[in-house]
Amino acid sequence: MANVTILDHPLLRHKLTLLRDKETTTTKFRQVAREISMLMAYEVTRDLPLEWIDIETPLEPMRSEYLTGKKLCLVSILRAGNGILEGMLDLVPSARVGHIGLYRDHATLRPVEYYLKLPTDVAERLCILVDPMLATGNSAVAAATRLKEAGVKQMKFVCLLAAPEGVATFTQAHPDVPVYTGALDRQLDGNGYIRPGLGDAGDRFYGTR
Repeated sequence: MANVTILDHPLLRHKLTLLRDKETTTTKFRQVAREISMLMAYEVTRDLPLEWIDIETPLEPMRSEYLTGKKLCLVSILRAGNGILEGMLDLVPSARVGHIGLYRDHATLRPVEYYLKLPTDVAERLCILVDPMLATGNSAVAAATRLKEAGVKQMKFVCLLAAPEGVATFTQAHPDVPVYTGALDRQLDGNGYIRPGLGDAGDRFYGTR
């Protein structure tokens, strides 16, 4: 699919298997999701711009590479997005953080916004929008739309798992936003859950299943 990258590193694939397993405990689920998030952040930030600066090592002066311009903004779609956010912050602790609160109306499967908090300079930053699952795609589309309304011009969307239906919905609405996922699963079921999937990510993160 155009503008969709499946991150297929062996470690990531192994850890996704652990997340999918229904026997994986809440504690283990959080730990592994955090590890996967770091792996994904490493790949998603591969093209960050660098500049040469002058420094001194303990032995001599030199020119070395340094991230240039405004840094990242990580934007979590609440609540489950926070499970990915923490791992990414381990890798890029200087990133600013935003939150978009959305819940899915189970009757219509449409997102309902209840919270929005973004850095004041969000429009000047590369935003990485995170949510564990790209299922129907409706919440991700709504969140990306809100970021664009806030002036964001550079954005990437990152999820653990995606369904073909969600990818189609998101890329049609936001063809300029690259999607990074750990796996593209078979389909959605009648309740809007990814199959085979890993269940409800929020419930598994927080032990509310």
